Formats: sequence, structure tokens, C-alpha cells
Amino acid sequence: MSKIVIPAARVKQGALTLYATALRVKDIVTSNFYSVETLDPADEASDGYQRLLNTARAKKLADYIIKGQDSHDAFLPTSVFLATDKTVPFNEKESTIEIDTSILCPLSVVDGQHRLEGLKMAALKDSRVLDFEIPVNIAVGLPKIAQMCHFLIVNTTQKSVDKAVEQRIIARLTDALDVEDLPSLPKWILKTVERGEVEKAIKIVDYLNKAEGSPWKGKILMANSDGDGATINQRSFVKAIVKYVLTANNPLSSFNDFEKEKKIFLNYWRAVAAQLDDGNASVLYKYNGVELFCKFSIPFFMKLLDRGSFTVPTMEKLLGDCFENVEGDYAGVGHPDWWSKGSKASFLNAGAINVVSQEMSKALHKVSMNTAAQIEL
Repeated sequence: MSKIVIPAARVKQGALTLYATALRVKDIVTSNFYSVETLDPADEASDGYQRLLNTARAKKLADYIIKGQDSHDAFLPTSVFLATDKTVPFNEKESTIEIDTSILCPLSVVDGQHRLEGLKMAALKDSRVLDFEIPVNIAVGLPKIAQMCHFLIVNTTQKSVDKAVEQRIIARLTDALDVEDLPSLPKWILKTVERGEVEKAIKIVDYLNKAEGSPWKGKILMANSDGDGATINQRSFVKAIVKYVLTANNPLSSFNDFEKEKKIFLNYWRAVAAQLDDGNASVLYKYNGVELFCKFSIPFFMKLLDRGSFTVPTMEKLLGDCFENVEGDYAGVGHPDWWSKGSKASFLNAGAINVVSQEMSKALHKVSMNTAAQIEL
């Protein structure tokens, strides 16, 4: 079809006029309906401004759309932003616009190229997608330079969802997995939800932040809360727990008793604080402290499993013996001064944290412990 007549609402924002409408995929995939002005870094004369297409990202969307065809619950509520330097006839009485493709097209994509490419991929695999509708805003009378400015505004002023909020949502979806009818989720989200590790990590962090006697009480900045008194955000702590604590090679997972696991992890931090927190060891409660001691928990809990005791005194004794055996540049890791503000711990990078953890693991292997039959808490 060379002409498309569709319902639309006219929206005026200062000098900008745009029409809010919806288009079917069968219209969008028509040859030459839209174009993407991609920036060519090798061509200084290029007037393109779009980022390069991420095919993998578009394919993820295509898979999600196709999966939702059977259950009828695939949705893309965010509008695609198209633009033209021409005018579009608007019928005020009928509230419709007329797109003459031979005159207006190709429409320029200001925002939404991955959504459009994903829909095209999906339509090639499943013809039902051709009737899928997507919300579209069409800006008119917008020269190319203005289109580029709007692209810049859209992509520098929008803020993606905070990672801590995302973690909370994933935790809630995990909790609802067996009792709620969830809509079709993108594969990467569904896998994270099904694994359940983020939900467990969130519960551990909440426990550390609230439990009486916890050295972390009130120190973790939770999603959508202010930073009063916090030293690390939930996002970083959850990420470290997922990466190091809730893994198959960490003995903590062998208990299959989440209440016991939480208590053991709290005991661990109580022991760490007893050894290192003299009131000035502020770095211990920041990213570097969390990353190091979550990583070190793997060999440390293995040693405790041999001993059969996970009490705070047992952990304190083992940590103390371990710190005494650390040699080399990081021998001071077991002293509170090493964790004070502006000290050596403040300037650790990822590589240095790995080295410190390795040195602590070496020291730990030098420590001999007697075994016991009963697991103590």
C-alpha cells in the first residue's frame, strides 16, 4: 500500500509537533518505510548519528516476541520515535493521519532501531507477528540536524532502571514463579528468575542489614532508599554474593538450609569485624571489603567444613591464625589500620583484590585445625 490512514493524536511540545499512533509490523517492514542514519566513524562527511545495530540485542527481542504469540502476552509498550522533515496530513475531524509512503518514506528512526529490527526478524520467522501493533510517535517538520539533537536528548536524559530495583523485581518474580501466571519473559530474565540466586542474595543482604548484632546493620543502601548511614549499595553486595557465595564451589550451598546459611554468613562477618573493626576500619564496609571477603569465603568455609564448627569464636580463631601467616606486600591485611580511610585497602583494584585473596588462601592452608563430628552454629 502506498497510503496508510491510521488514527492518531496530535501532540505539540513547544515548536515540536508529533503524532502519537500505532503501526502494524506489516506496515513497518515494507521496503523503504524507515531508515537508520548510522554514524560512520570512517567518514568525516557522514551526517549519521545512530549507534551501530547490536544484532544479538535485536535477536533477543525477536525471540521474546515470537514466544509470546502463542500465549498472546508479548508486549512492547514503549513508543518508537520516527521523524520526517516533511508534513503529514492530519484530519482533525476523524483524528487520523495519512502516510503516503511514496512521499514521506523513508521515515528516520530517532529512537527504537533495535525494536524495529527485532520485529522484522520475528516477522520473518512467524507471520503472525505481521499483525502485531507497536506504538509510534512521528515528529514532523524536523530537519536532519534537529533529528540528531532529539536522538542525543532521548539517549542522554533517559535513565535506565536502577540495578538495585531490577534485583528486587527479579527476586519477586522468583518468589512468584510457582504461584503466579507470569507473562512471557525475555530468556535472560527468565533464566535469572528460575535460578533464584538473586532472590537468595537479596534475602541475605536484608538479613545482614537488619539482624541484631550484625556489623552491617543499617550500612547497606537498599533500592529506592536514601544514603543516610550507608557505606555500600545493595546492588554491589548482591552481585558479590551471587558471584562468590551462592556458587557450587562454596561449601555454604551444601547445607540446603537457607536459615542456617544466613546465620553462618552473619557469623562470618561478625568474626571479620571482631578481628578488623576498631571503629576506624571504614573501608572494610565498602566495595573492597565486600569483594575480598565474599571471595575469600570459599576457601574459608572449606576449612571450617573440615573442622565442623561455624561458630563466631571458631571463625575468629581461624581468621586470626590466617592473618598471622599472610606474607609479602599484603601482610597488613589482618590489621585494622590497613582498613582505615585512605589506607592501602582504599586503593585496591580488582587485580589487587585477587592477589590479596590468593595470599590469604595460602596463609589459610598453613593453618591446621582439628576436625569435629558435629556442625555447630
